[in-house]
Amino acid sequence: MTIQSNVFRGIEGVVKKVPLEIPSELGPKQVLIKITHSSLCGTDVHFIPHSAALGHEGIGTVEKVGSEVTQFQIGDRAGAGYLRNSCGHCDYCLRGQDIYCYERSVYGESDFSTGTFGDYYIGVESYIHKIPDNLPSEHAAPLQCAGSTVYQAIISSAKPGDRVGIIGIGGLGHLAIQFSAKMGYETVVLSTSADKEAEARSFGASEFYLLSEPEKITKPINVLIVTGSHYPDWAKLMKKDILARGADILCLSAPTAPIELPSFPMFFEIYNFKSSLVASRGIHDDMLKFAAHNGIKPTIETFSFTEEGFAEALAKMNSGKLRYRGVLVA
Repeated sequence: MTIQSNVFRGIEGVVKKVPLEIPSELGPKQVLIKITHSSLCGTDVHFIPHSAALGHEGIGTVEKVGSEVTQFQIGDRAGAGYLRNSCGHCDYCLRGQDIYCYERSVYGESDFSTGTFGDYYIGVESYIHKIPDNLPSEHAAPLQCAGSTVYQAIISSAKPGDRVGIIGIGGLGHLAIQFSAKMGYETVVLSTSADKEAEARSFGASEFYLLSEPEKITKPINVLIVTGSHYPDWAKLMKKDILARGADILCLSAPTAPIELPSFPMFFEIYNFKSSLVASRGIHDDMLKFAAHNGIKPTIETFSFTEEGFAEALAKMNSGKLRYRGVLVA
């Protein structure tokens, strides 16, 4: 027996809502979620040409649970994100780092018929997430990837007393500013536009500088988080009066070209250049609780859960006019 569902896929470069049959009988640890909200992420755009089922920032209501599920009941709200499963027994999984698992299932790497831009989503109980009661679904949706990504980057590198620098005030950046500020860090924002200063400070920025004038920074930054799709002029930033010796530099967006770093400061200022993916399960749950407790929420625009709504959100994202996450609402 199957359930008739629909999912959004790229068909010859255009996103279409197409039929999808999903099993009506669940595995013992599986949960069937009726999707109500799904948020558009830049990663979705990369998979439109490959005809994969789209979406990894979804919220919905539990409609059915497997025989061994204990953490969710019918009617609960649940969130589905980038990480879908892992082996559960490797060194990474046993250390709570399941995002590193060599057998992981993540969006875009496997299971190309599963996405949150659809009627239903079947997830594994321990890889979907309870949504706090005071966190509205339209705000919880972007946190499933964007929130998880920036939260992981901050807690993996920042220590008490550090100054956290954030480049960009977009879909990732505006959340990174909020999380950093609510964690108590001095939050230094760099942007290409002076018009963004008031907004950056409203999100919690303690200092604001133009990316073209990093020399005006008054005290070195200990952790630099690059949230935009375009990388900065590293030679201008990688100076000890701007980035403290031993600073971590974390890039959250995949590069569109080879990365070239100035070797002299990289070596003698002992910088640590690294990427950061989404959080593992436990940290993801901590992020949701932290956001709900501290009133952190994404700035969103809502669209209808239709082909037309998706096309409108995508066009606005591609034009750079979306502020800052587009959420489709059923």
